[in-house]
Amino acid sequence: MKALVIGGGGFVGGYLTEELAAHGYEVSATCLPGEIISGDRELLPLDIGSKEDISAILGETSPDVVFHLAAQSSVALSWKEPQLTAEVNVIGGINLLEALRGKNIRTVLIGSGEEYGYIRQNACPLSEDEPLRPGNVYAATKACQEMLGQIYARAYSMDIVMARSFNHSGPGQSRAFVISDFCRQAAEIGLGLKAPEIAVGNLGARRDFTDVRDVVRAYRLLGEKGISGEIYNVGRGKAVSIGEILDCVIAMADCGISVKTDESRLRAADIPLIEPDVSKILRDTGWQAEISLEKTIGDTLDYWRNFLRDEAQRGDFCGKTDK
Repeated sequence: MKALVIGGGGFVGGYLTEELAAHGYEVSATCLPGEIISGDRELLPLDIGSKEDISAILGETSPDVVFHLAAQSSVALSWKEPQLTAEVNVIGGINLLEALRGKNIRTVLIGSGEEYGYIRQNACPLSEDEPLRPGNVYAATKACQEMLGQIYARAYSMDIVMARSFNHSGPGQSRAFVISDFCRQAAEIGLGLKAPEIAVGNLGARRDFTDVRDVVRAYRLLGEKGISGEIYNVGRGKAVSIGEILDCVIAMADCGISVKTDESRLRAADIPLIEPDVSKILRDTGWQAEISLEKTIGDTLDYWRNFLRDEAQRGDFCGKTDK
């Protein structure tokens, strides 16, 4: 089987290419033109804004299944750069669907649990049939991409499976995401690179967090066993508060950390609780989350400790200590 991972240069893309290769796939993956990728992965440059470039990649790689990961995936950035978010997530999605039209290629479109948005009281855990009421720009663009996928699947009999992925984290993730951000700050404190204080935003929001290594296994299984035209929640099925995440990070850091609210980290709008019903993906593929949240946090904290030590040894760390 041949697989093409669009957006393979990103955090999830690296894990997905490894997951697919480990299960016997011949994997090709794309990255942004000029994107610098760590490690020795060979990636094909692709401008998702060009249908012609996508068609050329499809012709070159001849995949049996395409995983579409390419996205502007930061909620915070989507408030600051709404046009960029729409161009990548909506127009890029249309370009891919148009390039795939008429081809017998299974496609897994990756959406987000953020699509549910302003959730009705007592609606959690959220089934895939719950109405979508996006609460931020990123969520709106992912909901639009998903609706387009459904339209193309019905109108052109295309083999499309759609995932609504809830928060996922793990070693190597950008600090733009909460677990990675807390772990990096804790690692900096432990190494004496900043004052013993973690800057935080809203600690009351409750979210579902899954390890990225579990999530990419879900994507592989959706490519293999997901039912065409269907939407699947991908998550642990149990929400925790951001405050609980922070408490776990501080306990693992074990170096005396205080907490300070940073107004710049507060979003223009925040949804109190997002928690999925994940029974559908379990029923159709057998997938469920296996890696504990504590292991995800511990591995991410270790990643940042090692990264910062290596950075210091190379002389790349340009910041000053805050002590």
